[in-house]
Parts: sequence; C-alpha cells; structure tokens
Amino acid sequence: MELFERIVERLSLVDVSAYNKDSYSDKTDAQDVVSLVEDLLSTAVKYGASDIHFEPTSGGLEVKYRLDGMLRTVERLPKGISENVIARLKVLAGLLTYRNDIPQEGRIEVLDTGAGVIDERLAIFPTIHGQRAVVRLFYQNKELTVLGQLGFSQEIYSSLREFAAKRQGVLLLTGPAGSGKSTTLAALLRYILEQYPGRSIVTLEDPVEIRIEGVTQTQITPYGPMTFPTALRSLLRQDPEVLMIGEIRDAETARIAIEAGLTGHSLMSTMHSGTPAGALLRLLEMAIEPYQVTSSVSAVLNQRLVRRLCTKCREKNSDGTFEPIGCEECFNTGFHGRALIAEIVQLGGALRKAVLARSDLEELEGLLREKGHTGMLTDGQRLVNDGVTSLEELNKVCGVV
Repeated sequence: MELFERIVERLSLVDVSAYNKDSYSDKTDAQDVVSLVEDLLSTAVKYGASDIHFEPTSGGLEVKYRLDGMLRTVERLPKGISENVIARLKVLAGLLTYRNDIPQEGRIEVLDTGAGVIDERLAIFPTIHGQRAVVRLFYQNKELTVLGQLGFSQEIYSSLREFAAKRQGVLLLTGPAGSGKSTTLAALLRYILEQYPGRSIVTLEDPVEIRIEGVTQTQITPYGPMTFPTALRSLLRQDPEVLMIGEIRDAETARIAIEAGLTGHSLMSTMHSGTPAGALLRLLEMAIEPYQVTSSVSAVLNQRLVRRLCTKCREKNSDGTFEPIGCEECFNTGFHGRALIAEIVQLGGALRKAVLARSDLEELEGLLREKGHTGMLTDGQRLVNDGVTSLEELNKVCGVV
C-alpha cells in the first residue's frame, strides 16, 4: 500500500476510496471504473512495471505491479467493482465479457506509443473468488536489441557469436519466466541478420512478443489447428536456414527440432529447466535418443535477471561491495532496474560421452565442475564486484541459502 500511496501522491491518481460501493450499475459508475483501469495501466507504464496482476480474493481484488521482478501490492479494490474492472480489461482486449468460466487471452491496443510500450497482453483465468487477470507490458528498449549490449560476459558473448556463424545445430535457452530469454533470442536473430545477410530466418512463437524486421514470424494460436509440431514440419519444406521456436513443450516438438538441427538447419528455442544439465536430461526424458542429442545440440544457455542496486542510495561496505539502502527514487527498495547473469554449456567430448551413457543429473553437474565450468553464481560475482548488484540478491536469484 505504501508504494501506491506514493504513486497516487506524485501523479494525482483517482481516489480509490471513491469506489468503495457495493455495486456499479449506472453510467457514472461505469465511467469511474474506466478511469480507474486507465490510471492503473498508465501508472504501471510510468514506473516500468513488467506485469500487472489483478488477483481476486474473498474480500475484493488485489492489484499488484511487478517492478524489477518483484510483485508489490499497490491497491485492494472492493468486491463491488471487481467484476467491472475485469470486464473493462476484457473490453480493451476484445474478449468475451459474458464468459467468466474459461481462460481467455488477448491484446490491448497501445494508443500512447510515446511511453515506450510496444505491446500489452491480457490473460484471464477463472478462480473460486472470480476471474484473475494479468496484463503483461512489453517495452521498446533499443539497448536490448543488440546482442553485445545485453550484458553477457565475454566468454558467453563469443560462444553465441560462434553459434550464429554455424549452419546447423541447436541452441537451447533455459531459465524461469521473465528471465529475458525472448530478448536474448531476438537479439541473436538480429545479430545473424546483420552479420550474415541473405539467410532465411523463420520463427514460430506463442505469442510473437518482439517484432523483428527481416524475419518471417508466425504466431501459434493456443488451441488452434496449427500447433508447433504441425507448423515446424511444414516449415522444414520452406527452405529455412535459421529457425526459432518460442518453446519446446512436448516430445513431438523436441523430436522435430532435434531432427532439424541434424539436417542442415540452425535452430534455437527455450525450455523450462533450472540448469543446462537438466535441459539435456529433459530431452532424453522426451524419448530423444542420446546420440541425437549429442549430434544436434551445440550449447545450452541458462540465464537469470538480478536487480540492480539503486545508484542514488547504495552504500559501500568495507569489503568494497555495495548494499541496498532505499530512497524515493527506488520506492525504498534499494534497487532500480535489472542486470543479466548467465552460464553456457557447450557439448564437448567428455560431456557427450556422459550423455551417451545416460548419466544422471548429479553425474553431469559433477563433470561440469571438474571441467571448471563457469556457473551462474560465478558469473554473477562480477556484478557484485562492480557494484551492480548485492551479494544477497545474487544468492537469492541463484537459490543459495
């Protein structure tokens, strides 16, 4: 609540206490809800929120902003207007307002492009207390379009350039939702366009989040007849050289993707996995033969985002590192913005043999440690040393207790 109060004070937002009514049926009340939703959306954009959560509870509707990767409650709306707020969001996205029992997804038209927002996606999901809505905000950041400016270490940057130069092979990106995988893939595709003009590049995405001039992008509609496997199978007959699949979700997609990497195509995609070794094992669990994995997969990139220390208020420790303090500029969080940490595993001789032998996760990760693999924690230490983030934040993101 403190965050929202400061936002209200600065931007003179509508007084939400005016909405504490049991029902809204007349035109004046409907207009009030329209203004409230507009204010919540515009304020989220003003402060760079990546997501807005509208979460129904037994007492009303909680509104949360995801700022620098962290969810913060900014308001609790009364039960009387909860359904009206969700209905207004549906109208903005062109969804069915009379269907409250099914998931729905849509896009909200962006009118003020000057704010840097290029897309707004709405997802609705029914719960026992009402409909839950999440609005994802996509921003245009020119710095994040260039591969060399994403913040990778020199070692990882060189590995990605080596993959871009290849004519075949598979690059897998792993990491949780919101870790910047789509941004990395888009920057890598732009790098290929610039450095190797003339290549045929096609993507399959659900949804298309970042539009890239010069790349053929296709959106896979959920529950539609054109699934990832169907589209990928057809695309392989379209003479593509570089393929990007938004996510490998099932065994059939994985099998076709691996085959593409074996037959003269350069393919990149994402997978849900906590570690590079875990991604390799997941392919085996999807019934991909070990020899196919070792022959097709060039590398696995695992990445995360850590919060940047606010440069206005960070405090230097005796050991040269910095700690968050908090000020008005960062809403007393001590952080503002995010930075990238990553690790990459390339399939060398010893690792290939381990995969062929169907070694388990512990054995694969032990092998990587023996070979001096630079892990996520080690990569992030450079940001701690440079005062970009704190050691506590790094440990938290990497799961170190």
